[in-house]
Amino acid sequence: MLTGSIVALVTPMDKTGEIDFTSLKELVEFHIKSGTAAIVAVGTTGESATLNVDDHVKVVMKAVEFAAGRIDIIAGNGANSTAEAITFSKLFANSGIVAGLNVTPYYNKPTQEGLYQHFKAIAESSELAQILYNVPGRTAVDMLPETVARLSKIDNIIGIKEATGDLNRLAEIKALVADDFLLYSGDDETGCDFMLQGGNGVISVTSNVAPAEMANMCEFALAGKSAEAHAINQQLMPVHQNLFVESNPIPVKWACAELGLIPSADCRLPLTILAPQYHSIVRDALKEAKLS
Repeated sequence: MLTGSIVALVTPMDKTGEIDFTSLKELVEFHIKSGTAAIVAVGTTGESATLNVDDHVKVVMKAVEFAAGRIDIIAGNGANSTAEAITFSKLFANSGIVAGLNVTPYYNKPTQEGLYQHFKAIAESSELAQILYNVPGRTAVDMLPETVARLSKIDNIIGIKEATGDLNRLAEIKALVADDFLLYSGDDETGCDFMLQGGNGVISVTSNVAPAEMANMCEFALAGKSAEAHAINQQLMPVHQNLFVESNPIPVKWACAELGLIPSADCRLPLTILAPQYHSIVRDALKEAKLS
């Protein structure tokens, strides 16, 4: 059962856009040592939208290799084409990952029935466990609790990453699904309260730069220790808020480079390096959170 702080890991790259596997290995080690519960490889923060299929699969499989069974790996598995998502699901079956993370199809704005049929088809394409991912701020489609409830009845759909930031949504979903259906926050700013109100963990951008702090906060929140969890969360609030001054993962990659976790903040186009006017904002957030 995957609970606690799950990092939505950046994909380190060099200035030509080639993947830096040496740095990827170092990041995996960093998270193992820091107490991170699991790694999402090639999710939104890992630039799933800019990696081709070969690179996508290679990054996931290298993460599994580097982890060597010491930390669970979840693979970004989604696409706005059902056929493409099924391809990933089949490629990752029996690969050593514990689950696929499936974002709602972006741009084409399917209906709720379309969402149900999309995720049902993915789940039925292999025995790989699947985690749903709802992030309407990026995809322009919102998977409603009733649709989540329908999908939760499919055996290998085991949970959802709910990234609306609306804590009322947690209560709505909890009321409709079984107790063993896993509920993850996809919003760092509200993730602490999400867990204190019954969620199982947070799939986190902040964990890239504050893995030990996020692991501790999640441990306190899951134990119902509100004061201790909120104290850490408040310390991290400047980072939660300012890692989104430009589109994710632009600021967090710059922050990782600023802290020396990766050698380069480069992304693949159409993403660019953090604009200079935001450098001091992110740098000050890291200092205020006592990370630098």
